[in-house]
Amino acid sequence: MTWLPTRQPPPLGDHDVHVWRLALVQPDALLPRLRDLLSPDERARADRFYFERDRRSYTVVRGVLRSLLGGYLGHAPGALGFGYRAKGKPYLVSPSTELDFNVSHSGDYALLGFTRGRAIGVDVERRRDNFDDLTSLAETSFSPGELAVFRSLPPARHVEAFFTCWSRKEAFIKATGEGVSQLADFDVSLRPGEPARILAVRGIADRYAMYELPVIDGHAAALVLADPPDAPQITCYAWA
Repeated sequence: MTWLPTRQPPPLGDHDVHVWRLALVQPDALLPRLRDLLSPDERARADRFYFERDRRSYTVVRGVLRSLLGGYLGHAPGALGFGYRAKGKPYLVSPSTELDFNVSHSGDYALLGFTRGRAIGVDVERRRDNFDDLTSLAETSFSPGELAVFRSLPPARHVEAFFTCWSRKEAFIKATGEGVSQLADFDVSLRPGEPARILAVRGIADRYAMYELPVIDGHAAALVLADPPDAPQITCYAWA
């Protein structure tokens, strides 16, 4: 599996899952065109960011999200209407559709995931080695089983393992839509090189599956689907 460069979303069938990698730094000439796709409240939110890089990143992500959704649905991107569930997960109000999507951004990239008839969660995390004590962070975020595995690893592998685990857990709770209250209710694989898997769930319906994504340099990334088909057709694109 690799990232296929394109900007035009292909047809999205019932068994298809499309994940897009989006570079947050885009040419200056593109920003006004993406901003024109935003709703008035989105433009106002972009303008409230203190740093220019954050204003640009928000505009890029929301503009490309609207562009891709419009392409999948045959709908004008600027006319799409969003709603937000109780824990903040966005969904489409207008037009009404069974298409589900999810967005994450960190460091140099965003991920945007799309599928039909089931919930999807994606997450990307820039790996950073400037934390004083990753073990303390793991103690507040990982399940007991995950923490035991993390502590068993040599310190040289802690950065990779921490962000691998964190991205997989974030993708899971974004698929459920329930937020960080669920962080201790499931275990994921985190050993460097270990396939992406949900190892155990507690008090949650066991209806989710985790999948590998192509490598993104300097980042960890994960994909989770609810009620996945027997053979989901996962295709990864690089918006370019």
